[in-house]
Amino acid sequence: MSEYQYYEFQAIDQPLTEKAMGELRSYSTRARITPTSFINDYAWGSFKGNEDAWMEKYFDAFLYLANWGTHVLKLRLPSRVLDPATAREYCGGDSAFVREKGGKVVISFVSENEEGGDWVEGEGYLSSLISVRAELARGDLRALFLGWLLRVQNGELDDEDIEPPVPPGLGQFSASLESLAEFLRIDGDLLHVAAEASQSLEDSALNRDEIRAWVGKLATKEKDELIANLIVDADHTLVTELLQRFLKERLGGAATPPATGRTVGQLLRAAEAHTVERKRIEAEKHAKEKARREREAAIAREKHLDSIVGREPKLWAEVDTLIDTKQPKPYDQAIKLLVDLRDLDARNQGGDFRLHIEALRQAHARKPSFIERLRKAGL
Repeated sequence: MSEYQYYEFQAIDQPLTEKAMGELRSYSTRARITPTSFINDYAWGSFKGNEDAWMEKYFDAFLYLANWGTHVLKLRLPSRVLDPATAREYCGGDSAFVREKGGKVVISFVSENEEGGDWVEGEGYLSSLISVRAELARGDLRALFLGWLLRVQNGELDDEDIEPPVPPGLGQFSASLESLAEFLRIDGDLLHVAAEASQSLEDSALNRDEIRAWVGKLATKEKDELIANLIVDADHTLVTELLQRFLKERLGGAATPPATGRTVGQLLRAAEAHTVERKRIEAEKHAKEKARREREAAIAREKHLDSIVGREPKLWAEVDTLIDTKQPKPYDQAIKLLVDLRDLDARNQGGDFRLHIEALRQAHARKPSFIERLRKAGL
């Protein structure tokens, strides 16, 4: 099978300089390089750069896809808006891990499929995930929790390990978080049972009056400084820091929601039970749907047979005409008519059908294609 590897880097907070773009070009003559991105795919050969070094120096997001089943996503944020210790509480293994350097935190998610992967083109995939970074910057920890679930799914944790704080909204994903769960191939049943302990987003939504009251308590000098920095420096990280500060104070000093106390083993057993129950419900639903379709087909069949009652002699004559053409499609039409005649005969219990069929077999014994059709139709 042909090889396919896709690499995409994105610069979000600050565009690449001409010097940086020249440095990147020295690694590849065919890559698409813009002030905000580096994109290349490989059907042979391999990437000559160092993705971790590039994330530290140039980029805020990185996506890698390989057709043997490897998916990698890396996101870089200022440590001012994503506390490294909080990130490590969720992402501290092989499938999800944290690196910190120079005031930046890089979160890495790695999903491997040992059975290989479908051939998925990487073009445009990162754009469906990029909003996860902004959500993390606002203090939304759901992406980190997905990283922890990936570690659970891959057997990196002991059954006795305690679940980290469950962020609100696990059952109310944004489009980008839906894409991340799909990209990481998170088991839906495991995610379902984990979300049972998650507070609703509506319950944790920001209240304008509450925020206004909180802002009113800030010192005038501090507020003036914050507004001046926003206008002069356009540093929107300040907004994120203020939001996180507000949320922390609203939670009584805690940076994250309270822990549930559930263990990895409990989650896995609950997920297994949910899988069994989900499959039972799906099988029951499928059986009901199948029975409904069969009932409708039976009713339609009876109506069709009603419509041809009394036309038996004409139908037998039409069968003879179709067989005499010695053509495949007319043969198939003849078989359909014969099935109708058989079912009419079964209704009336006349018994003439078998005599007619035996006569047909003898008359057309030298037409093997037609005789084979009779056999397949059970005639």
